[in-house]
Amino acid sequence: MAYPPPPTTPFGTQFAPIMTTASFKGGAWTETEVVPVAPIPFHPATHVFHYGSACFEGLKAHRGLDGSVRIFRLDRHVERFRGSTEVLMLPDPGVERLTDMVIRAVQANAAHVPVAPGSLYLRPTMIGTEPNIGAAGSPSKEAMLFVLCSPVGDYFAGGLRPLKIAVETEQPRTTPMFGRVKAAANYALALAITQQRKRELGVDQVLFAPHGDVAETGASNFMLIDDDRVVTKALDDSFLHGVTRDSLLTMARDLGYRVEERHVGLDEVISWAERGGEAALSGTAAVLAPVGTLAYKDREIRFGQGDIGKNTLRLRQALVDLHVGAVEDTHGWIRVV
Repeated sequence: MAYPPPPTTPFGTQFAPIMTTASFKGGAWTETEVVPVAPIPFHPATHVFHYGSACFEGLKAHRGLDGSVRIFRLDRHVERFRGSTEVLMLPDPGVERLTDMVIRAVQANAAHVPVAPGSLYLRPTMIGTEPNIGAAGSPSKEAMLFVLCSPVGDYFAGGLRPLKIAVETEQPRTTPMFGRVKAAANYALALAITQQRKRELGVDQVLFAPHGDVAETGASNFMLIDDDRVVTKALDDSFLHGVTRDSLLTMARDLGYRVEERHVGLDEVISWAERGGEAALSGTAAVLAPVGTLAYKDREIRFGQGDIGKNTLRLRQALVDLHVGAVEDTHGWIRVV
């Protein structure tokens, strides 16, 4: 059987035809529906439009080498999504309901899962739907949950290549208390400065390091890598607790690297680059993307030779091999549907 090739359209702009939906009304969830993807009409007073009551998740289903469809770390993403709903005071969908909705969405769109390096990007989303513009100080009593599927290729244009990233030392990526929550507004604060740096410096992303404390880029965690170690910021509430980050750190330990989760200062990042170390961005969309150049003040600092580091490539390939079933899933991370 022939399976779809990886899309060449920009990441997240192509959609599979079916989604799953459920609504919370009168204190209870409706039954899940499997419906065609289509516009959703809402009253202009809907809570989400005025008070930002929206959160989402991002995970992937991969086409296995044997043709199977394999969802990566579904349980961990369900857990993180429920954490986001709790912070935003949206109704808890429960593990069973959300897991079922994701699986049913993937099954309905199984024919649209491309072969590697493509995948089916999955976007569970919840929004507050109560029509009430006087509810700035109270959560929405109604909500809608849906799972949208998007066949995708590489996140960064041009495929696997060394990225150029700028450094921002004044502004945080997002509101610190919401850093770990995948709220819709979480990404808004970084937009203007990211677009400005792209125009001015021709960079792919911005690394946020307020007061020299290296955190993350607009949508990815940041890692330093060499022949012996993987170093990344210790978890706190100021930045996203990436599932890919956690997966790569676990796999790095399996491969014999020493993993250090701790404070990472900008001075260390610069010295790491100058001595030939590697850097990379990790995320569901990015997988593990190599950083070739750091644009800081009036300098351009190269990691190694400015190309794809061998350790970055090794870790990335280990993860990709697990996605497609080229190696055994020793951690129980894959859900075949």
